[in-house]
Amino acid sequence: MLAYIWKKLFNMSGWKTGGSMPEDIKKCIVVAAPHTSNWDFFYARATAYIFNIKVNYLIKSDWLVFPLSYFFRKTGAIAVERKKNTKGLVDKLVEKINQVDELAIIVAPEGTRKAVERWKTGFYQLALQANLPIALSYLDYAKKEAGIGLIIYPSGNYYGDLYKMQEFYNTITPKFPKNYNINILPEFEFDKQLDI
Repeated sequence: MLAYIWKKLFNMSGWKTGGSMPEDIKKCIVVAAPHTSNWDFFYARATAYIFNIKVNYLIKSDWLVFPLSYFFRKTGAIAVERKKNTKGLVDKLVEKINQVDELAIIVAPEGTRKAVERWKTGFYQLALQANLPIALSYLDYAKKEAGIGLIIYPSGNYYGDLYKMQEFYNTITPKFPKNYNINILPEFEFDKQLDI
């Protein structure tokens, strides 16, 4: 019933879906970017229902208080303590991933709706440790289109892989462009370590 409501609201909003998850991918990390608005959550979660992808997503533990906790947990929320080291979280998620046959974990690497200088790196380490592909999901507000774009299999070359992601997301229009820094990593780091 919940999935039906989300799908209906998505269709009524005038949005459409683009690329979808390849059928052979049963477990992956889904990057949700750009993230500049609270509306991103609605469109991203609705798209997962439309594509019939079983997802979990990371959310600040502050949001998981009653009555909101019921809603967020029902839609796949995993609480994250922002002040704690993410190493323990990555290990915990790898363990969870290894226990199931099908799972997509949605991560917003910016960690906030405001403009940031660089992405948080935990999602990449998680994909590398769990040996999972990274699916680049997108919400293009100019086209009113949501979907899955590029699939990246982490090579271990963090800067090279991030460069490919940056190139992909440079073609996407967020709801609030001024809140999005299209340069995922500082230029000097690309100059020193880029190897594609």
